[in-house]
Amino acid sequence: MKQDQTAAEESGNVKRLQRQGAGAGRNGGGKQGKLKKLRQKARAAEEALEVARQQAASGQPIARPAQMRRRHWGILGSFVLLVLMPLALAIFYLWSVAEDQYLSTTGFTVRSQENSGANDLLGGLATFAGNTTASDSDILYEFIQSQEMVEAVDAAIDLRAQYSQHWPVDWAFSIWPDATLEELIWYWQRIVGIAYDSGSGLIQVQVVGFDAQTAQAITQAIVDTSQTRINALNKQAREDAMRYARIDLDEAVEQLKTAREALTQFRTRTRIVDPEADIQGRMGVMNNLQQQLAEALIEHDLLEGSVGAEDPRIKQITQRIGVIRARIDSERQTFASNNTDTGAVGEDYPSLISEFERLTVDREYTEETYRAALTALEVARDDATRQSRYLATYIKPTKAEEAEYPQRFILAGIIGVFLLLGWAIMALIFYSIRDRS
Repeated sequence: MKQDQTAAEESGNVKRLQRQGAGAGRNGGGKQGKLKKLRQKARAAEEALEVARQQAASGQPIARPAQMRRRHWGILGSFVLLVLMPLALAIFYLWSVAEDQYLSTTGFTVRSQENSGANDLLGGLATFAGNTTASDSDILYEFIQSQEMVEAVDAAIDLRAQYSQHWPVDWAFSIWPDATLEELIWYWQRIVGIAYDSGSGLIQVQVVGFDAQTAQAITQAIVDTSQTRINALNKQAREDAMRYARIDLDEAVEQLKTAREALTQFRTRTRIVDPEADIQGRMGVMNNLQQQLAEALIEHDLLEGSVGAEDPRIKQITQRIGVIRARIDSERQTFASNNTDTGAVGEDYPSLISEFERLTVDREYTEETYRAALTALEVARDDATRQSRYLATYIKPTKAEEAEYPQRFILAGIIGVFLLLGWAIMALIFYSIRDRS
């Protein structure tokens, strides 16, 4: 049944091709090439139809055995050329040419000494300055990748000589002997790996070398150079702290001098050492006058009840009462009037007290500022005598006993995957273009 359907389909294809050929012939003689091709396809279809009918009559299967065509051989050849051969060369290079590399690891962080005594003296203001350990670790992380670090390690280890000894045999993992500084910095990123945790400030450095001693020496040089940089940061920070503390102390001393001179000028001008004490003294005088006035009034009342109005004692006590009252009025006027009898020159007591209080507050403030600046200078001097920040190495530079690099199986697998993907993409592109043409 299936054979009859296949034969019917072939017959339909032949008739369609014949109609297309006839139509192409009627549309013009300028398309002779297309007409010829259509006729060839029609004849091929007729031959295939005849073969299919014969096979159907004899009971043989219509489909022919699968055979390798030219495009299949092309795809297979491209797979061998673009995938298998490069992968074989890479495997040969990794296992026969590439030199063993040894790994050395070190880990460190920047620690800061806590100075609780200084914080207590300054009233805890140092807590607002923030933690400088994280920023120092950030600086150190960038410094390890910098040109200055490469130059320092190269001066101590001679990186070009160590990593160019297998050149040009192991060209993939070595550097050329006449490499420039920029090329050496590029190669530094390949042999040195840095892991940094910004939250804790921990830095871990891994270095690969063609021998374990070289890798360990490079990691030790990185630690030593980092310690030198931390010491330089410490020195600069101490110098800045001392300089700023001295500047603040000098400013505080000048402000204190100015406040004390202003208070001295006030006392010289007013001839009053302390207006409050002067007022208390004058209030004592007022209280004494009030007491004398009361006694004189009592005595006047007693005499007035016992003697006549013409008695000389009545006149004397009356005169005394008037003098005391006049004195009391005069004393009261001195508190709010511009009276030179108070000791000041044309100034009233409320203004004098207000000015004196302002000058006193300025002097007390400058004294507190001076004490704080003096304490800050002592703290800065104390910090300058010791190392406040240092490099804490929690993993000393290790020395490997077995080569871990290059990771041959991983590299071979990665190369194979990329080669296969590239070949598959190119094959898909080829067939896409072929089908559209």
